[in-house]
Amino acid sequence: MSRNSQEYSHKVAIVGASETETVGKLPDRSMLQLHAESAILALADAGLTIDDVDGVATAGPTPAQLTEYLNIIPRWIDGTAVGGGSFLMHVGHAVAAIQAGYCDVVLVTHGESGRSGVGVGGRGAAPSTIAGQFETPYGTWGPPSMFSVPIVRHMHEYGTTEEQMAEIAVATRKWAELNPRAMMRDPITVDDVLNSRLIAWPLHLLNCCLVTDGGGALVLVGEERAKDFPKDPVWVLGRGEAAAHTLISQMRDMTEWTAAVQTGKDAFEMAGMTHQDIQHAMFYDAFTHVPMYALEALGFVKPGEGGPYFAEGHTAPGGDFPMNTNGGGLSYTHTGMYGMFAIMESVTQLRGEAGARQIEDLHTSMVHAPAGMFSGTSTLILGND
Repeated sequence: MSRNSQEYSHKVAIVGASETETVGKLPDRSMLQLHAESAILALADAGLTIDDVDGVATAGPTPAQLTEYLNIIPRWIDGTAVGGGSFLMHVGHAVAAIQAGYCDVVLVTHGESGRSGVGVGGRGAAPSTIAGQFETPYGTWGPPSMFSVPIVRHMHEYGTTEEQMAEIAVATRKWAELNPRAMMRDPITVDDVLNSRLIAWPLHLLNCCLVTDGGGALVLVGEERAKDFPKDPVWVLGRGEAAAHTLISQMRDMTEWTAAVQTGKDAFEMAGMTHQDIQHAMFYDAFTHVPMYALEALGFVKPGEGGPYFAEGHTAPGGDFPMNTNGGGLSYTHTGMYGMFAIMESVTQLRGEAGARQIEDLHTSMVHAPAGMFSGTSTLILGND
């Protein structure tokens, strides 16, 4: 991170934000329709129209597919697509683009028919690819079979237990109980998690995220305009991004999320903050151990301390470090690339619009997400002051 990175902090704000009207099972909407719906709603939230947009960032469809669908010709585009954390990267890139004068109003969109598969292309690694040659033939196909590999090493090195990971699912479900939009709201126990269907040891069904349809979008502008909109701005205070590998077998250390160490450091440096300044967190939870890895890699606890930390209830309602307060990918929604929904919940909380799950006197929130199978990562620090 440049020594001048703090100059970019508090210079660009999110002034519009919205998800699709509903999330869950939406077989009547294609992938592009979900992008468009969330985009129009986010612009309306900011009091703008599609004609005001001169910058577009998206993942899933290409930017050209989206601009064609929306009938616009922006002067800046970003098609970074690295997995669930792509949208966090888009926000960071939008900060730089707006500061450079490349554009004035950036629209970041997400839409995914992850459950219904409407308007979605083919999936899977072709036999000629590296993954198709060196991982898929050995049974590592699909996220559960890949994400489960490093956690076994973590369990071996640090004594992390299945019960501790189950506690993460239980805590997240408690937040979902407070969110009327959450897909799964019935209370669960540690025993419920451990007795749910085995997917890929040590992951049981309730250790795994949902598979849903839905979308979300953000509108960002520079500081000169940020206070001219219907709702108070949510400022981008810090950002970081990195990528390390593609194959899960090529993780440099299966007990550590290496890239996250870098992005956390960069985000804190840009924001001029420390861990004690973060009041709320949205850590991507495709599986229960993913936020545990993030907690350790970002330096909130030491390596091996993540499991006990979650088991002690710090992140659950009433805890001292509220996390994944919308119910997360485990219980709220997970369309395949969940990062947009993590940003959305941080924005919702910082605006004071979270209803029964609202964190009182909240001013800072950290959002963190992977790029692929622990391949990379992106981190944002957002604030309302």
